Amino acid sequence: MRRRVREVIVVEGRYDKNALSQVVDATILETKGFGIFKDKAMAAFLRRLAAERGIILLTDSDGAGFVIRSHLRGILPPGQVKHAYIPDVPGKERRKRQPGKEGKLGVEGMSPAVLLQALERAGATFEDAEAISRSGPPITKADLMTCGLAGPGSVARREALLKQLDLPERLTPNGLLEALTLLYSREAFLQRMESGEHSE
Repeated sequence: MRRRVREVIVVEGRYDKNALSQVVDATILETKGFGIFKDKAMAAFLRRLAAERGIILLTDSDGAGFVIRSHLRGILPPGQVKHAYIPDVPGKERRKRQPGKEGKLGVEGMSPAVLLQALERAGATFEDAEAISRSGPPITKADLMTCGLAGPGSVARREALLKQLDLPERLTPNGLLEALTLLYSREAFLQRMESGEHSE
């Protein structure tokens, strides 16, 4: 059974995300490699998530992974970030024809036990079912439809909300749902929408 982690986990790419998703029930975001260096909206979103939920950085153990980690360390508040490290293991991932430059396995090549151990050592907050139920029901896709943020004619309204909340403008309705769930309880979100705080 996957363990639920409260913090948002930041990894380099989709294969890392896929591997980690087999181990934990958590929100996992990708830097898209060095793409994070130029993505100001994503940087702002990560700062907000750091304040709301905390962040765990889990990058590869090669030079590129440390460059990305170092960049994120510089743009995120230190007290809201935990660092998870994987060991140096020589080898190559199955999907690759040859090993990376440094010949080390990345996050995607780690076993579930190693990934879980890395998160435990970083001080990840593991939540049980009781803690989750106390947090109340989550925001749903139906809530987005009711608020005019999904479905036909919702693009302009969704874009306005993304801009106001300093969220990446290219978020899909599903991406918006995930972001809102991280930032608000369902009750707080619906109150915000009813009060008109979302309008420009």
